[in-house]
Amino acid sequence: MSQESPPERKSLLKSGFKQEAAFFLKYLRPHAAVFVPAMFVLVLTALLTFCLPEFMGKLISRALPAKGEELSQAREAVNNYSILIASVLGLQAILAFWRILFFSKAAERALVQIRLDTFSRILRLPMSVLQERRVGELGSRLANDVEVIRESLVSTIPQIIRHSVVLVAGLVLVFTKSVKLSLFMLACIPATVLLVALFGARIRKISRQAQDELAASQVVVDESLQSIVSVKAFANEGQEISRYQRFLDQFLGAALRGAWLRAAFVAFIIFAFMSVITLCIWFGVRMVQNGEIDREHFIQLSLITAFLSGSIATLPELVSQLQKALGALERVREILQEPIEEDAGAVAVRLRGDISMRGIWFRYPSRPDAAVLADFNLEAKAGQKIALVGPSGAGKSTVISLLYRFFEQEKGELLLDGKPSHEYGLSSLRKNFALVPQEVLLFGGTIQENIRYGKPEATNDEVIEAAKLANAHLFIEKMPEGYQTMVGDRGAQLSGGQRQRVAIARAILANPAILVLDEATSSLDAESERLVQDALNTLMENRTSIIIAHRLSTVRRADNILVMSGGTVVETGTHDELFAREHSLYQTLAKLQLEQ
Repeated sequence: MSQESPPERKSLLKSGFKQEAAFFLKYLRPHAAVFVPAMFVLVLTALLTFCLPEFMGKLISRALPAKGEELSQAREAVNNYSILIASVLGLQAILAFWRILFFSKAAERALVQIRLDTFSRILRLPMSVLQERRVGELGSRLANDVEVIRESLVSTIPQIIRHSVVLVAGLVLVFTKSVKLSLFMLACIPATVLLVALFGARIRKISRQAQDELAASQVVVDESLQSIVSVKAFANEGQEISRYQRFLDQFLGAALRGAWLRAAFVAFIIFAFMSVITLCIWFGVRMVQNGEIDREHFIQLSLITAFLSGSIATLPELVSQLQKALGALERVREILQEPIEEDAGAVAVRLRGDISMRGIWFRYPSRPDAAVLADFNLEAKAGQKIALVGPSGAGKSTVISLLYRFFEQEKGELLLDGKPSHEYGLSSLRKNFALVPQEVLLFGGTIQENIRYGKPEATNDEVIEAAKLANAHLFIEKMPEGYQTMVGDRGAQLSGGQRQRVAIARAILANPAILVLDEATSSLDAESERLVQDALNTLMENRTSIIIAHRLSTVRRADNILVMSGGTVVETGTHDELFAREHSLYQTLAKLQLEQ
């Protein structure tokens, strides 16, 4: 599967307004039933705004009776225009309620889908990409960046649209009342708009930098909390706080640079546009003095200009907020455009359990110069127990990663039941495996939910039966809430042996064709190890088992043991055969363990 390098991926994201608008529309389109009425109401309320200067101009101009008009007639006209103004304001208030409600419904529903798509994309990224990114950074994309986009969708974009409608409609209205004055206003705007665009591009860049620094600080939080036992054991709270503060200081620097730029942007826009408004009023007064426009029209134009100035004064801050959101949007789109694992063929397949790895070579993408596996070979018939032993860094865990297709081998052949592994759909293939790792990290739900993770549709009776086979039922029954007991963060409420037996129950429930045991008993005390080993023996019956072990006592009954060193198999045989070989690596490892 080809993957673009980070610079190439970023180049794909260098897109303009059309692509960004298309992104928002993609998520808003399913909610057109509320979004389109919201847009209609938004435009309607903006246009209703110009009824106010029209009626107010007439109201003010009737403060004194016109020539030949009775005072009572003037008062009646004033009352009528006042009622019209109040009616317009009341209608605007009602429409504003529905506009905000409709926009919020459409935006919040769209944001839920963006969050879901982003999370789904993250989970489906290849392991090579996930290893390049830290957990806190990815979490920040979901939490911080999407929240910035939410503010933009719910508030900023509707406000920009509203004020843009006010500006355009205001200019059109001015044009209908005085062509000369409207042309004067239009002549003053282009230079200011150009500077707005230049400021906006710079703000967007700074905003993206700030979001990156915030994501980096989130990494520190996640790592510190995930390793809180180590942090406290080494009394390194101060060091972690300093590390977090260092990233926050970098974020603060970027945020303040952005704030300085936005402040200068807003100040410039206010000065520039208010200067334009003042010039237009000055020009209008000269036109009244020259008899080119009457008093009523001038009052109306002055009020329209006041509304325009209000929109102009608001737009700069809204535009700067939008630029910040677009910086966050780039980061989210970067994830959404990452290539995901290809799952060709979703048809469920039940493997017998035959495994053949021939001449396998592999290097991790992050370390292309170091061969982790070099001409590695493994043969396992269905139901056999194959053990992988050897010093740390020999490549044992990498073998498992290739079996799961977390990575693809560089050279060589990997066959499952005589068929190349890449011809199976990923999800179908992985459902034939079950992993019992050395360090079991449970999900923060109930014991029942954690066991059922191996088979989500399992009944309660099936869960209990799996727990019994895993020697877990008795300790679960003694828990305060039984199977409904919460295991705590990452299973912290359970002991190591209990977590291990829950993981075995999960694997039993999954009923895999191929079982993978990665140091499953190495960190347990003698009693826990006995219980776990009994459960593992039950689990390994009649299924292919790949066992990674440093503790050689756990592989005595393996049908074949592969001794690995430097990414290749240096010795192979049963426990008795290998132990009997003089000066063999296996014998050396065994004697070292006996001496401990």
